[in-house]
Amino acid sequence: MLLKAYNEATMGKIRILLAEDHVLVRESLRQYLERDPNLEVVGEAGDGEQMVSLASQLKPDLIIADIAMPKINGIEATKQVKAIDSSIPVLILTAYDLDQYIFPLLEAGAAGYLLKDISGQELIDSVYRVSKGDSVLHPTIMKKVMQRFRNTGTGAGYQSLDLLTEREVEVLKLAARGKSNKEIADDLSLSVRTVEAHLGHIFSKLDVSSRTEAVILAIKKGWVGLE
Repeated sequence: MLLKAYNEATMGKIRILLAEDHVLVRESLRQYLERDPNLEVVGEAGDGEQMVSLASQLKPDLIIADIAMPKINGIEATKQVKAIDSSIPVLILTAYDLDQYIFPLLEAGAAGYLLKDISGQELIDSVYRVSKGDSVLHPTIMKKVMQRFRNTGTGAGYQSLDLLTEREVEVLKLAARGKSNKEIADDLSLSVRTVEAHLGHIFSKLDVSSRTEAVILAIKKGWVGLE
């Protein structure tokens, strides 16, 4: 399904940079990802500094990164990549499911957070989703994220947001509830393609590269909240 949707939307490959300090893991990831004809690993980084350097040189469509890496960790590397080019999504793939990693990474601008116990196909599906600006956070984690940032937000409630149209605000509120593009489309009686277009406009206006970043920013600013 995701492969078909991607083929309909674009002709080029998704160019991926891998950042992982374990060579065997990195090689295995590359081999599995490149079984998909629409995915291409254009670079490999063995530490955080190399990840930042290659991101600047190669301008990949997406980065898959671990947290525990030599020189600088995945959190700092993500911050530096987003400072260089905010449009490059960073998908975290790690063995750690701890608050002290999850929240700093999302604040740094990571577009998704996966654990290494997922299947190879789940990783590929996540690459497609992140490339389209979708979220790959588990719904339970998304709720936890929203609660955390709502509690540290401005307390302004549903204040108006002049940057976005009324429809874009509706889409953003539904995204903040963890709804998929299909669910948002059904709720608003729109096509999935139209929802994707609205999300693209939202990302551009808010200067973010994923729905995760958009939702976190909106909650922190008090633009959206939990019902």
